[in-house]
Amino acid sequence: MPEQTPAESVPRTPAPAGSDTEPSAEASARPGTAKPETGPTSAPEPIDDLVRTQHTLRIGRRELRYTATTGRVVLREEVYEDGVFVGYQPKAEISITSYVADDAGADRPVTFAFNGGPGSSSVWLHLGLLGPRRVVMGDAGALLPPPYALTDNHESLLAVSDLVFIDPVSTGYSRALKGTKPEPFHSYQGDIDSIAELIRVWTSRNQRWLSPKFVLGESYGTLRAAALVERLQSRYGMYVNGLMLISSVLDLSSVDFENQRNDRAHALYLPTYAAIAQYHGRLGRTSLKKAVAAAEQYASAEYPYVLSRGDRLSAKERAAAVRKLASLTGLTEEYVDRADLRIEHWRFFGELLRDRRLTTGRLDGRFTGPAASAIAESMDADPSMDAIAGPYSTAFNHYVRHELDYRNDLPYEQISSRVHPWSFKDFEGRPIDVSPQLERAMRTNPHLQVHVAYGYFDGATPHFAAEDVIAHLQIPDELRANIEHAYYEAGHMMYVHEPSRLKQSKDLADFVRRASKP
Repeated sequence: MPEQTPAESVPRTPAPAGSDTEPSAEASARPGTAKPETGPTSAPEPIDDLVRTQHTLRIGRRELRYTATTGRVVLREEVYEDGVFVGYQPKAEISITSYVADDAGADRPVTFAFNGGPGSSSVWLHLGLLGPRRVVMGDAGALLPPPYALTDNHESLLAVSDLVFIDPVSTGYSRALKGTKPEPFHSYQGDIDSIAELIRVWTSRNQRWLSPKFVLGESYGTLRAAALVERLQSRYGMYVNGLMLISSVLDLSSVDFENQRNDRAHALYLPTYAAIAQYHGRLGRTSLKKAVAAAEQYASAEYPYVLSRGDRLSAKERAAAVRKLASLTGLTEEYVDRADLRIEHWRFFGELLRDRRLTTGRLDGRFTGPAASAIAESMDADPSMDAIAGPYSTAFNHYVRHELDYRNDLPYEQISSRVHPWSFKDFEGRPIDVSPQLERAMRTNPHLQVHVAYGYFDGATPHFAAEDVIAHLQIPDELRANIEHAYYEAGHMMYVHEPSRLKQSKDLADFVRRASKP
């Protein structure tokens, strides 16, 4: 357990407008407006609710001392009436946890991190991969029983970068304030605007504009992160050094099975099906590398052609395609034929091990769980999500109170259903695709480095689909050298797999070091 001093509560009163006294970093709300009048009918001005604690972490032979700050920051918004500025008004409280090395200077990198969903808190990256403490839960086939445990993360990214974990509105302890509807935050653009504003405020209060800056997102958080980097540039002139995309999905049409006329997802998922089938012994003695390569080759050329032919496909061609798909996926020829050569992912997870009355995981295909019904069309639940939800919830709820000394009776929304329906009105009539925003960000800032991490057993954001989107970015050839790729024999949250966690920790630290250099 990290060394811990008594918690120091951050001052709960904002500095008066125009004060010459500079409050400590992250210590005050900095409302930006004059102190409101108070009276019997006026509500008190909301203020930041933050607590600081001191810790140490051993990394190799070095002992790193750092300050953890956790709680909620009041998010404010410029308000105009008839084109006239009327105030910088509070709209929400955003829960964050930051870790800053005690000897940090303006030249030390800082990484802003979040998960996806939409509706997910940042707990997964926080306690699974990046933070100074991590959950101990076991792995597929060797899960530990509750109540689980926490241990020092000697591979934490804190070794090379300060960290700021962000919970979007309605996740974690983040909530819209009374009198403010949460729906505007539950949208593509509202979400990006709120996170961008929080990053600007944190950077300004902590005097870190001259620090190398990184944005790291996972899953839907990669879609958010790519658009966010462009927003930070265009709105605030904040150029970042690096963008880290873990389990990437920048174009939702690449994984869209709901559009029955879209055959793209069927082809792009095929290598993931092959990886999962190989892991569970459904492809004989074929290695993972060979299974994935064979599926990628077929999915790159012949399979899209076969799907495009419709009823123009001859009986001989169709029979050959059925045999090929069955050999690549581990499914029976009868099933592939009945599926009309198109294997939907939820159905695959329920079908692959049906004879054993098991379903495979979607987030991580290495996990299995008992099927609720052996004749159900698809799986009833994701066994990989079932496996990780409890350990992470338990670990965070203990950690935030016992070690970070933050008290809040609100439930910490690990994954919130309140954000739905999520609004994509900005993409009405066209695919939800932020590739243009990433292209724009890279063209505007040719020094922007991009790291993309893929899990072979990831059935939520398959690696071949993510590769396809990156390969189609419309950027100058010289900027393609700014993109690096990393692959792991794990799933969506590849850090659940211990060898992958160790490798990924090193890969990210190396990326931050390289991208921070002038």
